[in-house]
Amino acid sequence: MANTMVLIASNTVGSGGSASIDFSSIPSTYTDLLIKVSGRDGTYAGDTSTAYFKFNNDATNQTHRRLVDNSGTVITVGTGTSLALTNMNGTTSTSNTFANYEIYIPNYTSSNYKSVLVDGTMENNSSSIYFGFLAGLWSNTAAINRITFTCDGVFAQYSTIYIYGIKNS
Repeated sequence: MANTMVLIASNTVGSGGSASIDFSSIPSTYTDLLIKVSGRDGTYAGDTSTAYFKFNNDATNQTHRRLVDNSGTVITVGTGTSLALTNMNGTTSTSNTFANYEIYIPNYTSSNYKSVLVDGTMENNSSSIYFGFLAGLWSNTAAINRITFTCDGVFAQYSTIYIYGIKNS
């Protein structure tokens, strides 16, 4: 069987930034979702910010295990109760530099709990390079039809999110 990948939604943050990015009409016609994020926090005063996402406006029923490395030193190994991207550039990191992530959600319409895999990287003018992985679980049996992204501050102008549907045909 051939797999097909189709862009089903996208958002590019405009002037002034955005406190959240919401995709509220995700169709249920695909097998899996693949999300590509290029992000920067435009107001968080620090080198790194954290971006979060939730399904169907449900900020509960989420757990994760995360591993983050900073230039060869493991800085975070742990669990949590939110679905998060690894470190994202804040306002004091290198100008015009955006962190990049890929989020994979298999079987997003099934009546089982939903697993999530996130990998990403962020660099700060070679003084620090972060990369990380997150394995997450949304303990809900509803189909995912909405995904909302937030961060510690406000997504900076030119941050982008693309959602692709993957379908076995």
